[in-house]
Amino acid sequence: MSDYPSLEGLRVVLVEPSHPGNIGAVARAMKNMGVAELVLVSPAPFPVEKASARASGADDVLENARVVADLNEAVADCVEVIATSARSRSLTWPILNPRDCGARVLEQRRQGPVALVFGREDNGLSNEELQRCHYHVQVPSDPAFSSLNLAMAVQVMLYEVRMQSLFEAPDVNVAAWQSTHTPADAGWDELPATAGDMERLMTHLERTLTTTGFHDPERPRQLMVRMRRLFQRAHPDRMEMNILRGILTSVDKLARSQDRGNHV
Repeated sequence: MSDYPSLEGLRVVLVEPSHPGNIGAVARAMKNMGVAELVLVSPAPFPVEKASARASGADDVLENARVVADLNEAVADCVEVIATSARSRSLTWPILNPRDCGARVLEQRRQGPVALVFGREDNGLSNEELQRCHYHVQVPSDPAFSSLNLAMAVQVMLYEVRMQSLFEAPDVNVAAWQSTHTPADAGWDELPATAGDMERLMTHLERTLTTTGFHDPERPRQLMVRMRRLFQRAHPDRMEMNILRGILTSVDKLARSQDRGNHV
């Protein structure tokens, strides 16, 4: 057994990487830091020889990489999703620095998978993709030359996670920990909701608010974005998510009954 802590439960997600060589370089950075799970969202042609060549021995990371169609699929089972972004946004979002991100990743992965999401080489992540994430991370690089190579960004983030992990007991194994501890041992009585749960809630909420007339899709006024930010900041657990969905269902039923009454 390795003398270093396990980083099982941490997932690296690359959104539409355009250069196979960058995928290989990321795989190498991951293996350097002891992280094995790589998910590629609509990548450039993959697998290809150029990716393997740049991996420099991290072929197992590439061989086990999963290719998916969109970000939602990549993170659906994750309890925490953290995005890297060098751009400021008009709507403030919770921000972490890389060091605090490392601590956050280690804390949350005990509850379930945690994803670090990296955007396209040329223009990063879209606003919509960034809004799918609980936190944004900005590497404090020189503002005069702030752009990082994709593999560099991955290396910086995973280095901070690894350094933080060295403060843990060296024989910690996350899978074993999860199999012998209940959610209450982590200070809570229910498992946290996943990113997939959040997407289903937001879809349901938008449909209900549109039906009641509270939300006008033609004039959104950032309503749904702000509601998403609210719920992601709250980190609801699965029971709370079921309660929220139940409340919406009861509103749906009332709206339908009133609509039928108006047509009698």
